[in-house]
Amino acid sequence: MDDGGRPPPPKGSGVPRPATDEGHARERFRRARVAAAALTDRAATRLRAVGRRVGQAPPPPGPFRPEFWRSPIRGPWLTSVFGLVLLAGIPLIFITGMLSYAAYNPDLGPLNDQTPDKGVLGFYLFDWPTHPYWLYRLTQGVHVTLGVTLVPVLLGKLWSVIPRLFEWPPVRTVAHGLERLSLLMLVGGVIFEFVTGIFNIQLFYVFPGSFYTLHFYGAWVFIAAFVVHVSIRLGRMTRALRSRGLAAELRTDLAHTRPEPPDPDGLVAIAPQAPTMTRRGAVGMVGAGSLLLLVVTAGQSIGGRLRESALLAPHNRDPGRGPNGFQINKTAAAVGVTRARVGPDWRLEISGHGPSLVFTRGQLLAMRQHAAALPIACVEGWSTPDQHWSGLRLTDLAAMAGLPRASRVLVESVQPPGPYSSVVLRGNQIHDPRALLALRVNGADLSIDHGYPARVIVPANPGVNNTKWVHRLTFRA
Repeated sequence: MDDGGRPPPPKGSGVPRPATDEGHARERFRRARVAAAALTDRAATRLRAVGRRVGQAPPPPGPFRPEFWRSPIRGPWLTSVFGLVLLAGIPLIFITGMLSYAAYNPDLGPLNDQTPDKGVLGFYLFDWPTHPYWLYRLTQGVHVTLGVTLVPVLLGKLWSVIPRLFEWPPVRTVAHGLERLSLLMLVGGVIFEFVTGIFNIQLFYVFPGSFYTLHFYGAWVFIAAFVVHVSIRLGRMTRALRSRGLAAELRTDLAHTRPEPPDPDGLVAIAPQAPTMTRRGAVGMVGAGSLLLLVVTAGQSIGGRLRESALLAPHNRDPGRGPNGFQINKTAAAVGVTRARVGPDWRLEISGHGPSLVFTRGQLLAMRQHAAALPIACVEGWSTPDQHWSGLRLTDLAAMAGLPRASRVLVESVQPPGPYSSVVLRGNQIHDPRALLALRVNGADLSIDHGYPARVIVPANPGVNNTKWVHRLTFRA
């Protein structure tokens, strides 16, 4: 008998006996690992066999068969021309979009942050400046106008590469599978971003959640796929562009239009039909479409007489005449602000260090008034020319509240609670001499739709953060 009263293993068995519970556990783990490895090997073998059978099987009828695609102008060169335009435009759209997010000062708290749990994706956030005063008008105007203008180029690019979306077999190797996954993220991401952006421009809110959250996260997914795609395809794009001179191609007429040489990506038709359009025509049609969209979109950002050409702008309606005859985003009625809420009983409450101060509108008008010429610029891309505002400086109101060096202010509206019924402004916005609690505009009292009896107007601030119908300012050190 060995230790513990158990009989020894038979001599010559050659099987070591674990001496402890730990030894038993190690042996069980080893056997499980061997079994799992064998199972994995069998599964991999079966998958390879299935992959070989799928690869050897004829492709399904329709777009999965190469002969389905017969355009004689589709090929690497045309794809690369559209890709080059997108390579220049999409990073600019992404950068201006991220700047738009920063302009809301989301790090000031949940009132400003429509994209919670952003984590490391907000690494670049900084104090949004008030100089130059037209900064947000420029960045958001570029973001929206360029995004709309590039729609025909995007559609042209997708048309030029559509055969690749129907490759057979769908996945050949692990590397090919990863490339296909990045392509799926790229195509899905770009369609999602452009569609949601255009819906937002048109105030067509059918999103299953907040537009800001969806558009923000979608932008990061798309740009990641875009970077991967560019890193893989940049060399091929460069070679394709060098294969044909742009000037020579644009001089080629229909009678001399020929398919490009066969390419490894399968973009060139293996059984092309006779051409009905030249590559010059395809480039010209896409360019004309982009130019048309530029003309009917840019006016909403540039303003002035060009605004009459902004046919696709949702705010192209006539804002009326007179001092308050300029664009608005939402009317008082649309957000539930009635005249009773802003009537004679309205008061402005100012809080800070010490007791709160309460003023009537008449008392505010009796104080020293200051003026500033500032536009309103909205996330939808539209903006107004400079309007001449007058009222009280926010920095003076902070001093009245006992906090002359206030670092932020909570601005609250009389409108019912909802997105942007309240906002937090940063210290640099408070102390800019052009930042006002405006009471009048262009020499007249504010209309109710423009925020009567008082509204905030701050240089370079997104329009939705220039809160209307203000009834309380809470300054904080």
